[in-house]
This record gives sequence, structure tokens and C-alpha cells, in this order.
Amino acid sequence: MFHVKPRSAIAALGIAFLLSGCVSFGAKPPAQLLTLDAMQKVPAGAARVAGGGRTLIVADPEAPRMLDTVRVPVQTAPTSVAYVTKVQWADTPRHLFRRLLAETISATTDRVVLDSGQFSGDGGQRLSGELVAFTIDAASHSAIVTYDAVLTTPAGAALARQRFTASAPVSGKIDATTVGAPLNAAANKVAGDVAAWAAAVKD
Repeated sequence: MFHVKPRSAIAALGIAFLLSGCVSFGAKPPAQLLTLDAMQKVPAGAARVAGGGRTLIVADPEAPRMLDTVRVPVQTAPTSVAYVTKVQWADTPRHLFRRLLAETISATTDRVVLDSGQFSGDGGQRLSGELVAFTIDAASHSAIVTYDAVLTTPAGAALARQRFTASAPVSGKIDATTVGAPLNAAANKVAGDVAAWAAAVKD
């Protein structure tokens, strides 16, 4: 015995079939994922012993909501922001920048760098702050990285504060293929300056 489907059911199946060709389930991956690469790296096998206040805890910086995203912002006007299409960061810029800071400080100073989740038995200093800018500036056609650094004692007393900023030109049209290298260059310049500053500040 054959079962005949009601016309309404057949019509519903037909509509579902048609929609299946134009509805996408799940976001498409971006054409590119960007990350930061430290220009100064710790050599493989390098070992250091913590002690005497030489440890430095590097914390994730704070960041405004505009930057606390995997998208790459472009400042098109003082009160206007757009995002570069077809490209994303592999992680949020503040997490990537913390890792870059830690690697650069480890490679260029005698400090033993820890992250905030690791324990420091000798009560070293703490580096924190805010990532103020990590953007492409359309007016100057450049990448701009600005970091407000705060160095504190283990008890939380501020030892020093300073703003660091750097820029690098964007070559050609601002798009997915041109924004990564200048942002990496500017971030490395800031990280190098912060490393030198942190090494010079005494308790």
C-alpha cells in the first residue's frame, strides 16, 4: 500500500530544498589569520634561574572593546571605525601582544618572565597596562600600536608608568594582505622599548 503525502508536506520539502542552496550553516573561515612574530627570540635551550627579584610577571593588558576582538580595526575618522574584511587575528591582540612582550623581555634582558598564572616565589615585579591602540590609521596610512605600561611591586605599589607608541607605514591598499606586517613591526618596536624601560626601572 502506498502512502500519499499531503500537498502541504510536499510543498514544505520543496521550499527546504530550495533554501538549502542559499543558507550557510556556520561562519566561513577568513581568508587569512594573522599573528605576531617576535623579532627578538629566546634561543633554544637557554636557561635562567629566578631569584633576587629578577622575575617579572607579564599580565595581559586591558583593551577597549574595539580592540578586544579578532577583527582588524581601521580608524577612518576620529569617531569612526571600520574593520578589514577577509582577515582575522589568530587570537585577540591583547593576548598576542602579551606573548610578544614576554618573549622580547626574555630575549633582551636578564629577567625571568612569568605569566600571571605562574607563581613567583621571590616576589618579582609585575608588568601590566592597557593596549590603547592596535589599529590601522586611514589618514596616515599606517599601523599604530600604543601601550600604557605600569610596573608595580609585588605588593601592588606603582614603580613607574609610561606610554609607548610606534607606527609603521602600510604599503599599498589597506586590505587583508597589507595590514599584518606593519602591525607586527609597530608591535615589536613597542615591545623592545618596553623591555628596555622595564630593565632599567629599579625597586
